[in-house]
Amino acid sequence: MAESSRGGSLAFGQVVIGPPGSGKTSYCHAMSDFLGRLGRRVAVVNLDPANEALPCPCALDIAELVTLADVMASLGLGPNGGLLYCMEYLAANADWLRERLRALRGHYVLFDCPGQVELYTHHQALKDVFAQLAKWNFRLAAVHLVDSHYCTDPGKFISVLCTSLSTMLHVELPHVNVLSKMDLIEQYGKLAFNLDYYTEVLDLSYLVDHLASDPFFRNFRRLNEKLVEVIEDYSLVSFVPLNVQDKQSMRQVVQAVDKANGYSFGDQEQRSLEALMSAAVGADFHFSSTLAVQEKYVQSQDKAVEEEVMDL
Repeated sequence: MAESSRGGSLAFGQVVIGPPGSGKTSYCHAMSDFLGRLGRRVAVVNLDPANEALPCPCALDIAELVTLADVMASLGLGPNGGLLYCMEYLAANADWLRERLRALRGHYVLFDCPGQVELYTHHQALKDVFAQLAKWNFRLAAVHLVDSHYCTDPGKFISVLCTSLSTMLHVELPHVNVLSKMDLIEQYGKLAFNLDYYTEVLDLSYLVDHLASDPFFRNFRRLNEKLVEVIEDYSLVSFVPLNVQDKQSMRQVVQAVDKANGYSFGDQEQRSLEALMSAAVGADFHFSSTLAVQEKYVQSQDKAVEEEVMDL
Protein backbone atom coordinates (compact mmCIF):
# COMPACT_ATOMS: atom_id res chain seq x y z
CA MET A 1 0.00 0.00 0.00
CA ALA A 2 1.02 3.56 -0.63
CA GLU A 3 1.19 6.15 2.09
CA SER A 4 -1.41 8.93 2.04
CA SER A 5 -0.72 12.55 2.84
CA ARG A 6 -2.36 12.04 6.21
CA GLY A 7 0.05 9.30 7.13
CA GLY A 8 -2.37 6.39 6.78
CA SER A 9 -2.04 3.54 4.32
CA LEU A 10 -4.06 3.60 1.10
CA ALA A 11 -5.90 0.54 -0.17
CA PHE A 12 -7.51 0.17 -3.58
CA GLY A 13 -10.40 -1.98 -4.65
CA GLN A 14 -13.86 -2.40 -6.16
CA VAL A 15 -17.36 -2.65 -4.76
CA VAL A 16 -19.20 -4.98 -7.12
CA ILE A 17 -22.89 -4.13 -7.22
CA GLY A 18 -25.88 -4.89 -9.42
CA PRO A 19 -29.23 -6.71 -9.55
CA PRO A 20 -29.62 -10.43 -8.79
CA GLY A 21 -28.26 -12.74 -11.48
CA SER A 22 -26.03 -10.11 -13.08
CA GLY A 23 -22.90 -12.17 -12.34
CA LYS A 24 -21.35 -10.32 -9.39
CA THR A 25 -19.85 -13.36 -7.65
CA SER A 26 -18.61 -14.84 -10.94
CA TYR A 27 -17.08 -11.46 -11.77
CA CYS A 28 -15.25 -11.32 -8.43
CA HIS A 29 -13.87 -14.82 -8.95
CA ALA A 30 -12.74 -14.08 -12.53
CA MET A 31 -11.33 -10.65 -11.66
CA SER A 32 -9.46 -12.04 -8.66
CA ASP A 33 -7.82 -14.66 -10.87
CA PHE A 34 -7.04 -12.12 -13.62
CA LEU A 35 -5.49 -9.56 -11.27
CA GLY A 36 -3.54 -12.30 -9.51
CA ARG A 37 -1.94 -13.19 -12.82
CA LEU A 38 -0.91 -9.55 -13.16
CA GLY A 39 0.95 -9.80 -9.88
CA ARG A 40 -1.51 -8.10 -7.56
CA ARG A 41 -2.34 -9.50 -4.15
CA VAL A 42 -6.13 -9.77 -4.29
CA ALA A 43 -8.64 -10.45 -1.52
CA VAL A 44 -12.36 -11.08 -2.04
CA VAL A 45 -14.71 -9.86 0.70
CA ASN A 46 -18.26 -11.25 0.67
CA LEU A 47 -20.76 -8.65 1.91
CA ASP A 48 -23.82 -10.60 0.74
CA PRO A 49 -25.43 -12.37 3.74
CA ALA A 50 -27.62 -14.39 1.35
CA ASN A 51 -24.67 -15.77 -0.62
CA GLU A 52 -24.15 -19.21 0.90
CA ALA A 53 -22.62 -21.04 -2.09
CA LEU A 54 -19.38 -19.19 -2.79
CA PRO A 55 -17.45 -20.53 -5.81
CA CYS A 56 -14.09 -19.69 -4.24
CA PRO A 57 -12.75 -19.02 -0.73
CA CYS A 58 -13.17 -15.48 0.58
CA ALA A 59 -10.69 -13.63 2.74
CA LEU A 60 -13.62 -12.22 4.73
CA ASP A 61 -17.26 -13.29 4.88
CA ILE A 62 -20.12 -11.30 6.40
CA ALA A 63 -21.59 -14.63 7.53
CA GLU A 64 -19.17 -14.36 10.48
CA LEU A 65 -21.26 -11.39 11.64
CA VAL A 66 -24.79 -12.01 10.37
CA THR A 67 -26.65 -14.24 7.91
CA LEU A 68 -29.94 -13.66 6.13
CA ALA A 69 -31.34 -17.03 7.26
CA ASP A 70 -30.76 -16.22 10.94
CA VAL A 71 -32.35 -12.78 10.60
CA MET A 72 -35.42 -14.16 8.81
CA ALA A 73 -35.85 -16.90 11.41
CA SER A 74 -35.35 -14.73 14.50
CA LEU A 75 -37.19 -11.58 13.39
CA GLY A 76 -39.83 -13.07 11.12
CA LEU A 77 -38.76 -10.94 8.15
CA GLY A 78 -38.94 -11.81 4.48
CA PRO A 79 -35.92 -11.94 2.17
CA ASN A 80 -36.05 -8.26 1.21
CA GLY A 81 -36.65 -6.91 4.71
CA GLY A 82 -34.10 -9.33 6.12
CA LEU A 83 -31.42 -8.18 3.69
CA LEU A 84 -32.04 -4.52 4.54
CA TYR A 85 -31.73 -5.38 8.23
CA CYS A 86 -28.44 -7.21 7.59
CA MET A 87 -26.96 -4.17 5.87
CA GLU A 88 -28.13 -1.89 8.68
CA TYR A 89 -26.57 -4.31 11.16
CA LEU A 90 -23.30 -4.23 9.22
CA ALA A 91 -23.31 -0.41 9.18
CA ALA A 92 -23.95 -0.37 12.94
CA ASN A 93 -21.05 -2.78 13.50
CA ALA A 94 -18.52 -1.05 11.27
CA ASP A 95 -15.80 -1.62 13.88
CA TRP A 96 -16.08 -5.37 13.23
CA LEU A 97 -15.50 -4.80 9.53
CA ARG A 98 -12.58 -2.45 10.15
CA GLU A 99 -10.87 -4.93 12.45
CA ARG A 100 -11.19 -7.76 9.92
CA LEU A 101 -9.97 -5.59 7.05
CA ARG A 102 -6.75 -4.78 8.91
CA ALA A 103 -5.62 -8.33 8.20
CA LEU A 104 -5.87 -7.57 4.45
CA ARG A 105 -3.31 -4.79 4.35
CA GLY A 106 -1.37 -4.79 1.11
CA HIS A 107 -4.23 -6.40 -0.84
CA TYR A 108 -6.40 -5.13 -3.67
CA VAL A 109 -9.91 -5.79 -2.31
CA LEU A 110 -13.01 -6.91 -4.22
CA PHE A 111 -16.23 -6.39 -2.22
CA ASP A 112 -18.96 -8.75 -3.43
CA CYS A 113 -22.19 -6.92 -2.51
CA PRO A 114 -25.85 -8.04 -2.25
CA GLY A 115 -28.15 -8.01 -5.25
CA GLN A 116 -31.08 -6.00 -3.88
CA VAL A 117 -31.53 -2.93 -6.08
CA GLU A 118 -33.01 -0.78 -3.30
CA LEU A 119 -29.68 -0.89 -1.47
CA TYR A 120 -28.09 1.15 -4.27
CA THR A 121 -30.94 3.43 -5.32
CA HIS A 122 -32.28 4.90 -2.05
CA HIS A 123 -31.46 2.84 1.06
CA GLN A 124 -28.77 4.40 3.24
CA ALA A 125 -27.03 1.49 5.03
CA LEU A 126 -24.68 0.24 2.31
CA LYS A 127 -23.89 3.81 1.26
CA ASP A 128 -22.82 4.45 4.87
CA VAL A 129 -20.56 1.38 4.75
CA PHE A 130 -18.90 2.69 1.58
CA ALA A 131 -18.43 6.07 3.26
CA GLN A 132 -16.72 4.35 6.21
CA LEU A 133 -14.40 2.49 3.85
CA ALA A 134 -13.42 5.83 2.30
CA LYS A 135 -12.62 7.20 5.76
CA TRP A 136 -10.37 4.16 6.32
CA ASN A 137 -8.36 5.18 3.23
CA PHE A 138 -9.95 2.74 0.80
CA ARG A 139 -9.97 4.14 -2.73
CA LEU A 140 -12.87 2.34 -4.35
CA ALA A 141 -14.73 2.28 -7.64
CA ALA A 142 -18.27 0.95 -7.91
CA VAL A 143 -18.52 -1.68 -10.63
CA HIS A 144 -22.21 -1.90 -11.53
CA LEU A 145 -22.99 -5.10 -13.44
CA VAL A 146 -26.00 -5.26 -15.76
CA ASP A 147 -26.97 -8.39 -17.69
CA SER A 148 -26.39 -7.64 -21.38
CA HIS A 149 -29.58 -9.43 -22.46
CA TYR A 150 -31.54 -6.31 -21.45
CA CYS A 151 -30.16 -4.68 -24.60
CA THR A 152 -32.42 -6.92 -26.67
CA ASP A 153 -35.55 -5.37 -25.11
CA PRO A 154 -35.86 -1.56 -25.55
CA GLY A 155 -38.27 -1.21 -22.62
CA LYS A 156 -36.00 -3.09 -20.25
CA PHE A 157 -32.96 -1.19 -21.48
CA ILE A 158 -34.58 2.17 -20.62
CA SER A 159 -35.36 0.74 -17.19
CA VAL A 160 -31.72 -0.34 -16.80
CA LEU A 161 -30.55 3.15 -17.75
CA CYS A 162 -32.79 4.71 -15.11
CA THR A 163 -31.60 2.26 -12.46
CA SER A 164 -27.94 2.81 -13.39
CA LEU A 165 -28.33 6.58 -13.21
CA SER A 166 -30.11 6.41 -9.85
CA THR A 167 -27.38 4.11 -8.52
CA MET A 168 -24.61 6.42 -9.68
CA LEU A 169 -26.20 9.42 -7.98
CA HIS A 170 -26.97 7.59 -4.73
CA VAL A 171 -23.79 5.55 -4.15
CA GLU A 172 -21.51 8.56 -4.75
CA LEU A 173 -18.43 6.58 -5.79
CA PRO A 174 -16.39 6.64 -9.01
CA HIS A 175 -18.55 4.45 -11.19
CA VAL A 176 -18.08 1.94 -14.01
CA ASN A 177 -21.18 0.40 -15.56
CA VAL A 178 -20.54 -3.03 -17.10
CA LEU A 179 -22.65 -5.06 -19.52
CA SER A 180 -21.94 -8.58 -18.30
CA LYS A 181 -22.34 -11.96 -20.05
CA MET A 182 -21.59 -10.56 -23.49
CA ASP A 183 -20.75 -14.07 -24.68
CA LEU A 184 -24.42 -15.03 -24.21
CA ILE A 185 -26.11 -12.00 -25.75
CA GLU A 186 -26.83 -13.59 -29.13
CA GLN A 187 -28.91 -16.26 -27.37
CA TYR A 188 -31.54 -13.62 -26.60
CA GLY A 189 -32.03 -12.37 -30.15
CA LYS A 190 -30.59 -9.82 -32.56
CA LEU A 191 -29.99 -6.28 -31.31
CA ALA A 192 -32.08 -3.51 -32.85
CA PHE A 193 -28.97 -1.30 -33.15
CA ASN A 194 -25.20 -1.74 -33.17
CA LEU A 195 -23.59 -2.60 -29.86
CA ASP A 196 -21.91 0.79 -29.50
CA TYR A 197 -25.38 2.37 -29.48
CA TYR A 198 -25.99 0.64 -26.14
CA THR A 199 -22.53 0.96 -24.62
CA GLU A 200 -22.18 4.68 -25.39
CA VAL A 201 -25.92 5.34 -24.85
CA LEU A 202 -26.35 7.31 -28.07
CA ASP A 203 -29.46 9.20 -29.25
CA LEU A 204 -32.22 7.50 -27.27
CA SER A 205 -35.01 8.97 -29.39
CA TYR A 206 -34.45 6.04 -31.77
CA LEU A 207 -35.16 3.70 -28.87
CA VAL A 208 -38.43 5.53 -28.09
CA ASP A 209 -39.45 5.27 -31.74
CA HIS A 210 -38.65 1.56 -31.68
CA LEU A 211 -40.82 1.14 -28.59
CA ALA A 212 -43.68 3.04 -30.23
CA SER A 213 -43.95 0.28 -32.83
CA ASP A 214 -45.22 -1.99 -30.04
CA PRO A 215 -48.98 -1.48 -29.43
CA PHE A 216 -48.51 -1.82 -25.66
CA PHE A 217 -45.75 0.79 -25.35
CA ARG A 218 -47.42 3.19 -27.81
CA ASN A 219 -49.70 4.36 -25.01
CA PHE A 220 -46.68 5.23 -22.86
CA ARG A 221 -44.68 7.15 -25.44
CA ARG A 222 -44.86 10.44 -23.52
CA LEU A 223 -43.64 8.74 -20.34
CA ASN A 224 -40.75 7.07 -22.15
CA GLU A 225 -39.78 10.37 -23.76
CA LYS A 226 -39.57 12.04 -20.34
CA LEU A 227 -37.52 9.18 -18.88
CA VAL A 228 -35.12 9.42 -21.82
CA GLU A 229 -34.85 13.20 -21.32
CA VAL A 230 -33.76 12.70 -17.71
CA ILE A 231 -31.09 10.17 -18.74
CA GLU A 232 -29.76 12.39 -21.52
CA ASP A 233 -29.83 15.55 -19.38
CA TYR A 234 -27.49 13.96 -16.83
CA SER A 235 -25.37 12.37 -19.60
CA LEU A 236 -23.58 10.12 -17.12
CA VAL A 237 -24.46 6.57 -18.09
CA SER A 238 -22.28 4.48 -20.42
CA PHE A 239 -21.22 0.85 -20.36
CA VAL A 240 -18.13 -1.29 -20.80
CA PRO A 241 -18.94 -4.69 -22.36
CA LEU A 242 -17.55 -7.72 -20.53
CA ASN A 243 -16.99 -11.37 -21.29
CA VAL A 244 -15.15 -12.92 -18.34
CA GLN A 245 -13.87 -15.68 -20.62
CA ASP A 246 -12.02 -13.16 -22.81
CA LYS A 247 -8.73 -11.76 -21.46
CA GLN A 248 -8.86 -8.69 -23.69
CA SER A 249 -12.34 -7.86 -22.43
CA MET A 250 -11.18 -8.27 -18.82
CA ARG A 251 -8.21 -6.00 -19.50
CA GLN A 252 -10.49 -3.25 -20.79
CA VAL A 253 -12.60 -3.39 -17.64
CA VAL A 254 -9.49 -3.33 -15.44
CA GLN A 255 -8.26 -0.23 -17.28
CA ALA A 256 -11.59 1.53 -16.73
CA VAL A 257 -11.72 0.63 -13.03
CA ASP A 258 -8.06 1.50 -12.38
CA LYS A 259 -8.66 4.90 -13.90
CA ALA A 260 -11.83 5.40 -11.80
CA ASN A 261 -10.36 4.52 -8.39
CA GLY A 262 -6.94 6.07 -9.08
CA TYR A 263 -4.92 2.85 -9.01
CA SER A 264 -3.39 3.60 -12.43
CA PHE A 265 -1.94 6.83 -11.00
CA GLY A 266 -0.30 5.14 -8.01
CA ASP A 267 3.06 3.47 -7.46
CA GLN A 268 1.82 -0.12 -7.22
CA GLU A 269 2.87 -1.07 -10.74
CA GLN A 270 5.52 0.18 -13.14
CA ARG A 271 3.63 2.52 -15.45
CA SER A 272 4.61 2.71 -19.09
CA LEU A 273 3.84 5.58 -21.45
CA GLU A 274 1.15 3.44 -23.03
CA ALA A 275 -0.59 2.97 -19.68
CA LEU A 276 -0.46 6.67 -18.98
CA MET A 277 -1.96 7.50 -22.36
CA SER A 278 -4.74 4.94 -22.04
CA ALA A 279 -5.64 6.39 -18.64
CA ALA A 280 -5.58 9.97 -19.95
CA VAL A 281 -7.61 9.33 -23.12
CA GLY A 282 -10.80 7.90 -21.70
CA ALA A 283 -12.62 7.12 -24.92
CA ASP A 284 -9.91 4.97 -26.48
CA PHE A 285 -10.29 1.82 -24.47
CA HIS A 286 -14.09 2.10 -24.50
CA PHE A 287 -14.03 2.22 -28.29
CA SER A 288 -11.57 -0.65 -28.73
CA SER A 289 -13.46 -2.75 -26.19
CA THR A 290 -16.79 -2.15 -27.89
CA LEU A 291 -15.29 -2.73 -31.33
CA ALA A 292 -13.81 -6.09 -30.35
CA VAL A 293 -17.09 -7.37 -28.93
CA GLN A 294 -19.05 -5.87 -31.82
CA GLU A 295 -16.89 -7.75 -34.34
CA LYS A 296 -17.48 -11.03 -32.54
CA TYR A 297 -21.21 -10.33 -32.41
CA VAL A 298 -21.39 -9.49 -36.11
CA GLN A 299 -19.31 -12.55 -37.04
CA SER A 300 -21.68 -14.70 -35.02
CA GLN A 301 -24.69 -13.22 -36.84
CA ASP A 302 -23.03 -13.67 -40.26
CA LYS A 303 -22.24 -17.28 -39.46
CA ALA A 304 -25.86 -17.90 -38.48
CA VAL A 305 -27.08 -16.38 -41.76
CA GLU A 306 -24.64 -18.53 -43.76
CA GLU A 307 -25.90 -21.66 -42.02
CA GLU A 308 -29.51 -20.70 -42.79
CA VAL A 309 -28.64 -20.18 -46.47
CA MET A 310 -26.86 -23.54 -46.64
CA ASP A 311 -29.90 -25.25 -45.09
CA LEU A 312 -32.06 -23.75 -47.81
